[in-house]
Amino acid sequence: MRCNTSHTVTPARTRAARTHISHPRATRSVATAALAAAALFTLAGCAAGTAESAGTAGSAGSAGSAGSSDDAATAQADAISIENPWIKTAESGMTAGFGTLENDSDADITVVSVASKASPMMELHETVQNESGETIMREVEGGFVIPANGEFALEPGANHIMMMDLPNPILAGDEVTFTLTLGDDSKFEYTALAKDYAGANENYDDADDAADTDDAAGSDTKETDHSGH
Repeated sequence: MRCNTSHTVTPARTRAARTHISHPRATRSVATAALAAAALFTLAGCAAGTAESAGTAGSAGSAGSAGSSDDAATAQADAISIENPWIKTAESGMTAGFGTLENDSDADITVVSVASKASPMMELHETVQNESGETIMREVEGGFVIPANGEFALEPGANHIMMMDLPNPILAGDEVTFTLTLGDDSKFEYTALAKDYAGANENYDDADDAADTDDAAGSDTKETDHSGH
């Protein structure tokens, strides 16, 4: 009697071999899925980093714009200078400041007001002719306009900075600080030297009388006849 054992062994071996071969395939599938997940995670991280970078760049751009605005607010004050600033000495009453304002920018700059600790009342004065043809000085409307890349002269007998109600004498050699307010609200500060000047011979008493007369007449514009400025 023959024992047919080959038929019972062969299938078992075949199944075992097949089972053994299927394990690497499953491993590769798991590894592939893991790699895909890692790739997706990396892409998500890159996207987040890009968004963060964009946000940082946007913030930096906003800060830069704010800085540009600040620079623009002080541009007019940075663009002007004054040559040979001086004021006439005075014991009391009134005096005036002179010099040449220069504008280095490509746009006109307006001086709208002036202040100084040396005088509680200051005005920007211009030279005009009244109805009688007389040359008089009065407060300018709209301020001093310094032309683009040009200059504006303040000199005796012409435009000047008027200083009134002096609380203390201004003597030769004194240094007086002026602060000009410009059209963009920026401030320009400079110091002027006081010196004797005999060419004007202003009559300040007459100037006060003229101002009082204008006030009594109800005039809105003060005209001061101190043609020596």
